[in-house]
Amino acid sequence: MNARAERGGAGPLVVGVDGSEPSLRAVDWASDEAVLRGVALRVVYACLWDRYEGGAVARDIGRPTALPLPQDIVDAAAERARARHPDLRVTTDVVLEEPEYALVREGRKASALVVGTRGRGGLAELLLGSVSLAVAAHADCPVIVLRGSHDNQATPPVHGRIVVGVGEDPKEPAAVRFAADEARRRGVTLEAVRAWRCPAHETTDHPLLVGEPDRLHEERAAEELETALRDVPADIEVRRRTVEGHARRVLLDASHRADLLIVGARRKEGHLGLQLGRVAHGLLHHSACPVAVVPHREGDA
Repeated sequence: MNARAERGGAGPLVVGVDGSEPSLRAVDWASDEAVLRGVALRVVYACLWDRYEGGAVARDIGRPTALPLPQDIVDAAAERARARHPDLRVTTDVVLEEPEYALVREGRKASALVVGTRGRGGLAELLLGSVSLAVAAHADCPVIVLRGSHDNQATPPVHGRIVVGVGEDPKEPAAVRFAADEARRRGVTLEAVRAWRCPAHETTDHPLLVGEPDRLHEERAAEELETALRDVPADIEVRRRTVEGHARRVLLDASHRADLLIVGARRKEGHLGLQLGRVAHGLLHHSACPVAVVPHREGDA
Protein backbone atom coordinates (compact mmCIF):
# COMPACT_ATOMS: atom_id res chain seq x y z
CA MET A 1 0.00 0.00 0.00
CA ASN A 2 1.39 3.44 -0.88
CA ALA A 3 1.54 6.55 1.26
CA ARG A 4 -1.55 8.25 -0.13
CA ALA A 5 -3.65 5.13 0.44
CA GLU A 6 -2.45 4.95 4.04
CA ARG A 7 -3.44 8.58 4.61
CA GLY A 8 -6.85 8.09 3.07
CA GLY A 9 -8.16 10.40 0.39
CA ALA A 10 -6.66 11.29 -2.96
CA GLY A 11 -3.40 13.11 -3.48
CA PRO A 12 -2.96 15.90 -6.03
CA LEU A 13 -2.61 15.34 -9.73
CA VAL A 14 1.01 16.16 -10.61
CA VAL A 15 2.02 17.49 -14.03
CA GLY A 16 5.64 17.82 -15.08
CA VAL A 17 6.54 20.87 -17.18
CA ASP A 18 9.75 21.77 -19.01
CA GLY A 19 9.04 25.19 -20.48
CA SER A 20 8.07 23.93 -23.93
CA GLU A 21 4.78 24.65 -25.68
CA PRO A 22 3.75 20.95 -25.58
CA SER A 23 4.32 20.85 -21.82
CA LEU A 24 2.01 23.82 -21.31
CA ARG A 25 -0.64 22.12 -23.44
CA ALA A 26 -0.19 19.15 -21.13
CA VAL A 27 -1.17 21.48 -18.29
CA ASP A 28 -4.54 21.96 -20.04
CA TRP A 29 -5.12 18.21 -20.10
CA ALA A 30 -3.95 17.81 -16.50
CA SER A 31 -6.19 20.67 -15.35
CA ASP A 32 -9.23 19.00 -16.88
CA GLU A 33 -8.28 15.69 -15.30
CA ALA A 34 -7.79 17.27 -11.87
CA VAL A 35 -11.27 18.82 -12.06
CA LEU A 36 -12.76 15.47 -13.05
CA ARG A 37 -11.08 13.87 -10.04
CA GLY A 38 -11.89 16.69 -7.64
CA VAL A 39 -8.24 17.05 -6.58
CA ALA A 40 -5.65 19.82 -6.60
CA LEU A 41 -3.17 20.27 -9.45
CA ARG A 42 0.52 20.36 -8.62
CA VAL A 43 2.87 21.78 -11.27
CA VAL A 44 6.50 20.65 -11.03
CA TYR A 45 9.56 21.79 -12.94
CA ALA A 46 12.67 19.74 -12.22
CA CYS A 47 16.13 20.42 -13.57
CA LEU A 48 19.72 20.39 -12.34
CA TRP A 49 20.27 23.97 -13.51
CA ASP A 50 18.96 27.19 -11.98
CA ARG A 51 18.24 28.60 -15.43
CA TYR A 52 16.31 27.20 -18.37
CA GLU A 53 18.48 24.88 -20.47
CA GLY A 54 15.93 23.67 -22.99
CA GLY A 55 15.02 24.45 -26.57
CA ALA A 56 12.19 26.68 -27.76
CA VAL A 57 10.36 28.43 -24.93
CA ALA A 58 6.57 28.50 -24.88
CA ARG A 59 5.00 31.83 -25.83
CA ASP A 60 3.08 32.05 -22.56
CA ILE A 61 6.29 32.28 -20.58
CA GLY A 62 7.54 35.82 -19.93
CA ARG A 63 11.00 37.35 -20.06
CA PRO A 64 11.07 37.82 -23.86
CA THR A 65 14.62 39.22 -23.86
CA ALA A 66 16.20 36.52 -21.70
CA LEU A 67 15.94 32.84 -20.94
CA PRO A 68 13.25 32.24 -18.33
CA LEU A 69 13.95 31.30 -14.76
CA PRO A 70 12.47 28.03 -13.46
CA GLN A 71 9.95 30.01 -11.43
CA ASP A 72 8.78 31.73 -14.63
CA ILE A 73 7.98 28.32 -16.08
CA VAL A 74 5.86 27.06 -13.21
CA ASP A 75 4.18 30.45 -12.78
CA ALA A 76 3.13 30.46 -16.44
CA ALA A 77 1.81 26.91 -16.15
CA ALA A 78 -0.16 27.73 -13.00
CA GLU A 79 -1.63 30.84 -14.59
CA ARG A 80 -2.72 28.81 -17.58
CA ALA A 81 -4.38 26.20 -15.35
CA ARG A 82 -6.23 28.84 -13.31
CA ALA A 83 -7.41 30.60 -16.46
CA ARG A 84 -8.89 27.33 -17.66
CA HIS A 85 -10.47 26.41 -14.31
CA PRO A 86 -10.65 29.40 -11.95
CA ASP A 87 -11.78 27.30 -8.98
CA LEU A 88 -9.00 24.71 -9.34
CA ARG A 89 -6.45 24.70 -6.52
CA VAL A 90 -2.99 24.89 -8.09
CA THR A 91 0.39 24.61 -6.36
CA THR A 92 3.85 24.80 -7.90
CA ASP A 93 7.35 23.64 -7.11
CA VAL A 94 10.82 23.96 -8.63
CA VAL A 95 13.12 21.04 -7.84
CA LEU A 96 16.85 21.20 -8.60
CA GLU A 97 17.19 17.53 -9.43
CA GLU A 98 17.08 15.19 -12.39
CA PRO A 99 13.43 15.32 -13.50
CA GLU A 100 12.92 11.55 -13.67
CA TYR A 101 13.92 11.16 -10.01
CA ALA A 102 11.94 14.19 -8.88
CA LEU A 103 8.74 13.12 -10.64
CA VAL A 104 8.92 9.53 -9.47
CA ARG A 105 9.25 10.85 -5.91
CA GLU A 106 6.29 13.18 -6.49
CA GLY A 107 4.29 10.14 -7.55
CA ARG A 108 4.48 8.68 -4.05
CA LYS A 109 2.00 11.33 -2.87
CA ALA A 110 0.04 11.81 -6.10
CA SER A 111 -3.21 10.35 -7.36
CA ALA A 112 -1.59 10.33 -10.81
CA LEU A 113 1.27 11.88 -12.81
CA VAL A 114 0.89 13.60 -16.19
CA VAL A 115 3.90 13.98 -18.48
CA GLY A 116 4.49 14.83 -22.12
CA THR A 117 6.29 12.74 -24.69
CA ARG A 118 9.45 14.73 -25.03
CA GLY A 119 12.78 14.41 -23.28
CA ARG A 120 14.34 17.04 -21.03
CA GLY A 121 14.65 20.39 -22.79
CA GLY A 122 12.39 19.33 -25.62
CA LEU A 123 14.99 17.10 -27.30
CA ALA A 124 13.56 13.93 -28.82
CA GLU A 125 16.08 11.50 -27.35
CA LEU A 126 13.85 8.63 -28.42
CA LEU A 127 10.41 8.41 -29.98
CA LEU A 128 9.36 8.93 -26.37
CA GLY A 129 11.54 11.20 -24.24
CA SER A 130 13.76 9.44 -21.73
CA VAL A 131 12.23 11.32 -18.78
CA SER A 132 8.68 10.27 -19.63
CA LEU A 133 9.77 6.69 -20.22
CA ALA A 134 11.62 6.49 -16.90
CA VAL A 135 8.69 7.98 -14.97
CA ALA A 136 6.19 5.58 -16.57
CA ALA A 137 8.49 2.67 -15.76
CA HIS A 138 9.10 3.44 -12.09
CA ALA A 139 6.34 5.58 -10.56
CA ASP A 140 4.17 4.15 -7.79
CA CYS A 141 1.05 5.85 -9.13
CA PRO A 142 -0.63 5.82 -12.56
CA VAL A 143 1.33 7.81 -15.16
CA ILE A 144 -0.52 9.44 -18.06
CA VAL A 145 1.74 10.13 -21.04
CA LEU A 146 0.22 12.58 -23.49
CA ARG A 147 1.00 10.86 -26.73
CA GLY A 148 -0.63 11.31 -30.07
CA SER A 149 -3.55 13.72 -30.30
CA HIS A 150 -3.02 14.97 -26.75
CA ASP A 151 -4.63 18.29 -27.65
CA ASN A 152 -7.89 16.34 -27.38
CA GLN A 153 -8.31 17.28 -23.74
CA ALA A 154 -9.75 15.12 -21.00
CA THR A 155 -13.07 16.94 -21.44
CA PRO A 156 -15.12 16.95 -23.51
CA PRO A 157 -14.43 13.42 -24.78
CA VAL A 158 -13.72 13.21 -28.50
CA HIS A 159 -14.29 9.51 -29.14
CA GLY A 160 -16.45 8.70 -26.12
CA ARG A 161 -14.36 5.65 -25.30
CA ILE A 162 -11.76 4.60 -22.73
CA VAL A 163 -9.80 1.49 -23.78
CA VAL A 164 -8.08 -0.87 -21.36
CA GLY A 165 -5.84 -3.72 -22.42
CA VAL A 166 -6.34 -6.92 -20.43
CA GLY A 167 -3.17 -8.99 -20.15
CA GLU A 168 -2.38 -12.61 -19.51
CA ASP A 169 -3.14 -12.38 -15.79
CA PRO A 170 -6.71 -11.08 -15.53
CA LYS A 171 -6.62 -11.33 -11.73
CA GLU A 172 -4.52 -8.15 -11.57
CA PRO A 173 -7.26 -5.52 -11.10
CA ALA A 174 -5.37 -2.20 -10.98
CA ALA A 175 -5.56 -1.21 -14.66
CA VAL A 176 -9.21 -2.24 -15.05
CA ARG A 177 -10.20 -0.45 -11.86
CA PHE A 178 -8.42 2.71 -13.03
CA ALA A 179 -10.08 2.45 -16.45
CA ALA A 180 -13.53 2.00 -14.94
CA ASP A 181 -13.04 5.10 -12.79
CA GLU A 182 -11.89 7.13 -15.80
CA ALA A 183 -14.87 6.00 -17.88
CA ARG A 184 -17.28 6.92 -15.08
CA ARG A 185 -15.75 10.37 -14.61
CA ARG A 186 -16.15 11.14 -18.30
CA GLY A 187 -19.48 9.39 -18.76
CA VAL A 188 -18.14 7.28 -21.65
CA THR A 189 -17.96 3.63 -22.66
CA LEU A 190 -15.25 1.37 -21.24
CA GLU A 191 -13.85 -0.90 -23.96
CA ALA A 192 -11.90 -3.86 -22.59
CA VAL A 193 -9.65 -5.59 -25.12
CA ARG A 194 -8.01 -9.01 -24.80
CA ALA A 195 -5.67 -9.94 -27.63
CA TRP A 196 -5.04 -13.63 -28.23
CA ARG A 197 -3.00 -15.80 -30.56
CA CYS A 198 -2.85 -19.45 -31.45
CA PRO A 199 0.81 -20.52 -31.14
CA ALA A 200 2.30 -21.79 -34.38
CA HIS A 201 3.25 -25.14 -32.87
CA GLU A 202 -0.38 -25.91 -32.02
CA THR A 203 -1.76 -27.71 -35.04
CA THR A 204 -4.80 -29.87 -35.54
CA ASP A 205 -2.63 -32.82 -34.49
CA HIS A 206 -2.30 -31.46 -30.97
CA PRO A 207 -4.07 -34.00 -28.70
CA LEU A 208 -5.93 -31.32 -26.71
CA LEU A 209 -6.80 -29.06 -29.61
CA VAL A 210 -7.92 -31.44 -32.33
CA GLY A 211 -9.73 -29.52 -35.04
CA GLU A 212 -10.44 -26.29 -33.14
CA PRO A 213 -7.33 -24.67 -31.65
CA ASP A 214 -8.37 -21.14 -32.63
CA ARG A 215 -11.81 -21.44 -31.07
CA LEU A 216 -10.41 -22.75 -27.79
CA HIS A 217 -7.89 -19.93 -27.53
CA GLU A 218 -10.58 -17.36 -28.26
CA GLU A 219 -12.89 -18.88 -25.64
CA ARG A 220 -10.08 -18.79 -23.10
CA ALA A 221 -9.47 -15.11 -23.92
CA ALA A 222 -13.16 -14.36 -23.44
CA GLU A 223 -13.14 -16.09 -20.05
CA GLU A 224 -10.07 -14.10 -18.98
CA LEU A 225 -11.80 -10.92 -20.06
CA GLU A 226 -14.83 -11.72 -17.93
CA THR A 227 -12.58 -12.45 -14.95
CA ALA A 228 -10.86 -9.09 -15.34
CA LEU A 229 -14.19 -7.24 -15.53
CA ARG A 230 -15.91 -9.05 -12.68
CA ASP A 231 -15.79 -6.08 -10.30
CA VAL A 232 -16.65 -3.28 -12.74
CA PRO A 233 -19.78 -1.52 -11.44
CA ALA A 234 -22.96 -2.25 -13.32
CA ASP A 235 -23.64 1.42 -14.09
CA ILE A 236 -20.60 1.62 -16.40
CA GLU A 237 -21.22 0.70 -20.02
CA VAL A 238 -18.68 -1.97 -20.98
CA ARG A 239 -17.80 -3.23 -24.42
CA ARG A 240 -15.86 -6.50 -24.55
CA ARG A 241 -13.53 -7.36 -27.43
CA THR A 242 -11.36 -10.41 -28.01
CA VAL A 243 -9.08 -9.90 -31.00
CA GLU A 244 -6.64 -12.30 -32.63
CA GLY A 245 -3.19 -10.78 -32.99
CA HIS A 246 -0.20 -9.36 -31.15
CA ALA A 247 -1.35 -7.32 -28.14
CA ARG A 248 0.73 -4.30 -29.14
CA ARG A 249 -0.72 -4.18 -32.66
CA VAL A 250 -4.27 -4.73 -31.44
CA LEU A 251 -4.03 -1.95 -28.84
CA LEU A 252 -2.27 0.45 -31.19
CA ASP A 253 -5.18 0.02 -33.58
CA ALA A 254 -7.64 0.66 -30.73
CA SER A 255 -5.77 3.85 -29.75
CA HIS A 256 -7.04 5.57 -32.91
CA ARG A 257 -10.58 5.37 -31.53
CA ALA A 258 -9.91 6.13 -27.86
CA ASP A 259 -9.65 9.20 -25.66
CA LEU A 260 -7.33 7.31 -23.32
CA LEU A 261 -5.59 3.93 -23.58
CA ILE A 262 -4.81 2.15 -20.29
CA VAL A 263 -2.41 -0.70 -19.65
CA GLY A 264 -0.97 -2.31 -16.55
CA ALA A 265 2.69 -2.67 -15.60
CA ARG A 266 3.85 -5.16 -13.03
CA ARG A 267 6.35 -3.83 -10.52
CA LYS A 268 8.89 -6.17 -8.94
CA GLU A 269 10.49 -5.27 -5.63
CA GLY A 270 14.20 -4.59 -5.93
CA HIS A 271 14.19 -4.51 -9.73
CA LEU A 272 16.07 -1.47 -11.06
CA GLY A 273 15.45 -1.73 -14.81
CA LEU A 274 12.49 -0.47 -16.82
CA GLN A 275 9.39 -2.16 -15.43
CA LEU A 276 6.99 -1.81 -18.33
CA GLY A 277 6.84 -4.91 -20.45
CA ARG A 278 7.09 -4.96 -24.25
CA VAL A 279 3.46 -4.07 -24.88
CA ALA A 280 3.40 -0.97 -22.67
CA HIS A 281 6.80 0.11 -23.98
CA GLY A 282 5.58 -0.09 -27.58
CA LEU A 283 2.36 1.78 -26.83
CA LEU A 284 4.23 4.63 -25.16
CA HIS A 285 6.26 5.08 -28.32
CA HIS A 286 3.50 4.76 -30.91
CA SER A 287 -0.02 5.23 -29.49
CA ALA A 288 -2.34 7.64 -31.29
CA CYS A 289 -3.85 8.83 -27.99
CA PRO A 290 -2.71 9.46 -24.41
CA VAL A 291 -1.57 6.34 -22.56
CA ALA A 292 -2.02 5.62 -18.86
CA VAL A 293 0.39 3.11 -17.32
CA VAL A 294 -1.04 1.71 -14.10
CA PRO A 295 1.43 -0.06 -11.80
CA HIS A 296 0.59 -3.31 -10.07
CA ARG A 297 2.70 -4.93 -7.38
CA GLU A 298 2.42 -8.58 -6.56
CA GLY A 299 0.11 -9.04 -3.61
CA ASP A 300 -1.91 -5.88 -4.36
CA ALA A 301 -5.66 -6.41 -4.37
